[in-house]
Amino acid sequence: MSEETRTPISNRYDFSVLYDVENGNPNGDPDSGNMPRVDPETGLGLVTDVCLKRKIRNYVQMINDDKAPWRIYIKEQVPLNRMDAEALKSVGLGTDSAAIKKAKKDNAQLDQQVLDYMCSNFFDIRTFGAVMTTFVKGGLSSGQVRGPVQLGFSKSIDPITPQDVTITRVSATTEADQQEKGSTMGNKSIIPYGLYRVDGFVNAKLAQKTTGFSEEDLAMLWQSILNMFEFDRSAARGKMAVRKLYVFKHSNDLGDAPSYKLFDSIHVAHKPEVETPRSFTDYDVSVDSAAIPQPVELTEMVDGLQ
Repeated sequence: MSEETRTPISNRYDFSVLYDVENGNPNGDPDSGNMPRVDPETGLGLVTDVCLKRKIRNYVQMINDDKAPWRIYIKEQVPLNRMDAEALKSVGLGTDSAAIKKAKKDNAQLDQQVLDYMCSNFFDIRTFGAVMTTFVKGGLSSGQVRGPVQLGFSKSIDPITPQDVTITRVSATTEADQQEKGSTMGNKSIIPYGLYRVDGFVNAKLAQKTTGFSEEDLAMLWQSILNMFEFDRSAARGKMAVRKLYVFKHSNDLGDAPSYKLFDSIHVAHKPEVETPRSFTDYDVSVDSAAIPQPVELTEMVDGLQ
């Protein structure tokens, strides 16, 4: 890492997030008419990792006005090679692959110089990693960066019941449609309620060896997770909220226990007297502290907008 980068984290972390949706669609499946994603065998709802990463990126970009060191590499409707060109310009190069390959032969530090620029400027590269195609085509090993933070797929605690709700649009698209039909019909895909859980991992070794993911970045990650739905409202996602964030901090960069043991200590189930959960209060959430190996520290975060 370059001397200008901040000190990478020195502890491994694992974390679990509980969030819910009411009368909305947390993650539509384009292969199923944008219906909420569901496991066909269990009926449990699914949300992809990239869906949540997009919300984290959007939050960080919004509150920091997309300024370094909190810029976002993967932005909506912005070509990636635009940012790639910035990095190459910082080392006196253009985007021509042949020129990049020649410069690499002449400069053994080129890979590291380009990587330092991207990691020092872009939060999501330091966090999630990236595949930078321009660099890959130019023969730079810095084009494929494995990030220290990874998320799994979210899964609902109970089976969900996707519904198609018919809606009416009073204005037609064209004059002809207005005269012929007057109004048109449409539909919205929702689930009445679903509580989801996603588990994640923070690899301190990758932070130290690759991206320089720091304590400041870690604090921003927790903040963005807690608030990732607060500025993501839409007609399909009006009521979504992070209910709890559990953070397991290991005493060193290798870790004190397997992740699954820590995740298994968190128990979530709807209350016995509740037949059909329709709110977060219909669930019991508990932590078996005795099952958490020492010296792992558990922190529960519940409030966003901090």
